[in-house]
Amino acid sequence: MAGVYDFSAKDRSGNEVSLNEYAGKVLLIVNTATGCGFTPHYEPLEAMYKDLKDKGFEILDFPCNQFANQAPGDEEEIHQFCTMKFGTDFPQFAKIEVNGENAHPLFAYLATDKPFEGFGKGIKNAALQKFTEMNNKAFGDKAYIKWNFTKFLVDREGKVVARFEPTVDMAEVRKAVEDLLG
Repeated sequence: MAGVYDFSAKDRSGNEVSLNEYAGKVLLIVNTATGCGFTPHYEPLEAMYKDLKDKGFEILDFPCNQFANQAPGDEEEIHQFCTMKFGTDFPQFAKIEVNGENAHPLFAYLATDKPFEGFGKGIKNAALQKFTEMNNKAFGDKAYIKWNFTKFLVDREGKVVARFEPTVDMAEVRKAVEDLLG
């Protein structure tokens, strides 16, 4: 059976990195964008990383420009934005696609293992649902990820245990991470 550790991805410098390097750690794998309404998620993500990295926690950041062109820069521009505006220190990978024929295999795996179950209730969530349906129409059955800042929680054995849509409160994400760290 495939697991997260079976995948690799290019880091922001273009070097191939095996996710097996993160074996034994709790991972939060996130597709990100620098110009999104959810971009402020970087702040609680960095706070969580700073507080929990010594307990075996890693955040793996995968910039993606497939959602309304909200990550238009190159890897260096994205990295500079994140470090200067939010002080991010967690690993940032090269920009990838998470949907369609060129979707990175890691995200196809993650989203197949933990499929989309909705954005939750409320007017904002319903509006986001309609917007994402229009945006992701071009990807057909390969619209694995619905929007920026979708987060996948992976246990120390490499098993995907939870999916958090960007509409989930970051306090809930943090609690799930802390519970998994023990």
